[in-house]
Amino acid sequence: MKLAQTSGPGMAQQMARDAAQRGEGLILVCGGDGTINEVINGLAPGETALGILPGGTANIIAKELGLPHGPARAAQEFSNWRPRRIALGQAAWAVARGDSREPPAVERRYFLSVSGVGFDAYVVYKLSAAFKRSLGVIAYIIEAVRQALRHSFPVFVCEVNGKELRGTFATIQRTALYAGWLRLVPRAALFEPQFRVCLFKSRKRARYFLYAAAVLARQHLRLSDVELVEAQKVSCTAADSETRIHFELDGELVGELPATFEVVPNALTLLVPEGRFQHG
Repeated sequence: MKLAQTSGPGMAQQMARDAAQRGEGLILVCGGDGTINEVINGLAPGETALGILPGGTANIIAKELGLPHGPARAAQEFSNWRPRRIALGQAAWAVARGDSREPPAVERRYFLSVSGVGFDAYVVYKLSAAFKRSLGVIAYIIEAVRQALRHSFPVFVCEVNGKELRGTFATIQRTALYAGWLRLVPRAALFEPQFRVCLFKSRKRARYFLYAAAVLARQHLRLSDVELVEAQKVSCTAADSETRIHFELDGELVGELPATFEVVPNALTLLVPEGRFQHG
């Protein structure tokens, strides 16, 4: 097996694409959610299998699969992993071209675990790379508190299953975990062609601190202004077209609304510990 190290953003995606084009049957990636996201965008849709050796800040998918903490320990269990085809999420959004006379280009990107729209994406937008590297998940928590005291919480509208839902923060999840350890949705949809969408509706700062406490206690779904829905497609638009609202994929800032999120069935072969999610 050939070893290769990334040296900057986008390199993991290109390396994965090159390996798939060479006909490689398996890629092992050692990194966090952002690196894994790059790799799946180099592989999908395709047949090359992906195995994960946990690293990075949160690594939601490694926790979701029950992989041991640390790449060396995970590698020791490699012989017990089995390939399984799974669905992926895909976001599509418009990006202006250099020539303003031309219509916007449509960008598309896959995600494996979670997309966040609104408040959490704004936190990622404001979080410096150096702060994230120095403190990891703690940096997200500190920045989230800081922005909860400053952010205006602009409203966006999501079309889900023929209904319009308004909110200021939404997670569109393929995994049960969010931010590495929080459970915003009751169970994973990793082996189902489905999203689970958790929508927070308030614009009030004090309410966001209540949301945080309720999430920690796993009682947030009891709140009247938090809604959980299942869907295969979600389209989100800023309520005020002049307002910039960000979204992130697998913890990495990607773009701005309007955007559409769809489930792409049978998009990736993932190595899964034998017996894990056997009923999935």
